[in-house]
Amino acid sequence: MADKQLLHLVFGGELKELGKMEYRDLSKLDFVGAFPSYAEAHTAWKAKAQQTVDNALMRYVIVHAHRLFDPETGQAHDE
Repeated sequence: MADKQLLHLVFGGELKELGKMEYRDLSKLDFVGAFPSYAEAHTAWKAKAQQTVDNALMRYVIVHAHRLFDPETGQAHDE
């Protein structure tokens, strides 16, 4: 039986300032991709983070999209 797909998104960009998760220009976000597991998302995130290690303002993140909605029903989780 295949593992249940848990959608993860990886994207990043340049922050306005260190210590705050606010991107300088949302139109320039680098959308790396959507991945069916955390392990695959982490591999993609790590590769991008390593490519941009010389720029302290560059920040890539993994968003656990499967936590935003129920993958079985497609209904959004309440906040």
